[in-house]
Amino acid sequence: MEKKRAQIGGKRAENRFFTSREETEVKTILQGVRVYTEQGILEDGALAFEHGQIVAIGQTGQLDATGARVITFDEPMHVVPGMIDVHIHGADGADAMDATTDALDTMSRRVPEEGTTSFLATTMTMGQAAIDAALTNAGNYIEHAQKPGHAEILGIHLEGPFLNAKRCGAQPSEHMIVPNVDRFKAWQTLAKNHIRLVTLAPELDEEYKLTSYLKSNNVIASIGHSDADYSEVEAAVAHGVTHATHLYNGMKGLHHREPGVVGGVYLQDDLTAELIVDGIHSRPEMIDLAYRMKGPKKLVLITDSMRAKYLTQGEYDLGGQKVVVTEDRAELENGALAGSILKMVDGLRNVMTFTQSSLAEVLPMTAYNQAKELGVLSRKGSLAIGKDADIVVLNEHFDVVETYCRGVLGYARKEED
Repeated sequence: MEKKRAQIGGKRAENRFFTSREETEVKTILQGVRVYTEQGILEDGALAFEHGQIVAIGQTGQLDATGARVITFDEPMHVVPGMIDVHIHGADGADAMDATTDALDTMSRRVPEEGTTSFLATTMTMGQAAIDAALTNAGNYIEHAQKPGHAEILGIHLEGPFLNAKRCGAQPSEHMIVPNVDRFKAWQTLAKNHIRLVTLAPELDEEYKLTSYLKSNNVIASIGHSDADYSEVEAAVAHGVTHATHLYNGMKGLHHREPGVVGGVYLQDDLTAELIVDGIHSRPEMIDLAYRMKGPKKLVLITDSMRAKYLTQGEYDLGGQKVVVTEDRAELENGALAGSILKMVDGLRNVMTFTQSSLAEVLPMTAYNQAKELGVLSRKGSLAIGKDADIVVLNEHFDVVETYCRGVLGYARKEED
């Protein structure tokens, strides 16, 4: 890894992981880096943070370094906003459906390695008892168990069971039910009102009752695992759908006589679409097409990852189903893709390659768009004074070198990495 010098009041700081309140309140300055701000790229820039927030941005040598821990990198570095993954089921052997504190601890501890500083714990279609348990656990965790240096869980993404069995993908069709406002209300109560995004098949939503309810209660309604035709997509958008779950996957495709859900995503400007950019869920050319049609302000990178991410090849579980994980993919026994083992930083590199775009051009897809959708742009999504110190340091190859979660170092790349 690139060498760096860290000093506190003129003395070298050997321990880069700080856990106590006193240590994390020391001002930290990253300098000699390219800082990606909302106003543009600041060359030979510096960024300071303390008490979990960004307190200054400027040129190297211009920020007040009195009593600060100053970090200077020996090689060119990009400093970008912490990434937000709104669709992640699991990682490192854990899954949100495990319904345990340990599972969410494991996920939130591990994902800073890929540049993720916040995410939505994502459920899946299972029996009511399993969903009840997962939502109760996630709601309690969000309110009582978030940890310094871990990615922050901003809420819950309820993926199913309000889905269309015709487009089930890896979601167990036997547990799917029609959209139901009362059922959602009960789940939102269990989740302590932390369900922030719901994937549903709006063509099954009678008179768009649930869709309308979600909109009126500031919950993102997302079309996914849907067999809707174009006219049904139009109606769904009119009633409050603003998001599309993993574009191309689990939805009616584009046809010249029936635009389907994909055509609806392309043509409806109000829709923001998720992309799994692993080169497996969608061909690189289709990622490029989506980028050309929607632009970087209406796309969000996700992983849709399952528990096998960070682990070895083998057999794993997803919603009670056996999943076979090979070097680059996760599949059910019938060959259906079962989420991914993608890391956010790999998706970032891939989208740059597939669209021939720069880091600055695609950055909104990693954090800003998600923060705006979730209503947390005042503290997440970009590097600005007063916002959370969710910060990722990338090297010239766009590898994650360091990740800070609300000002606490959550990941530092080792020399051998």
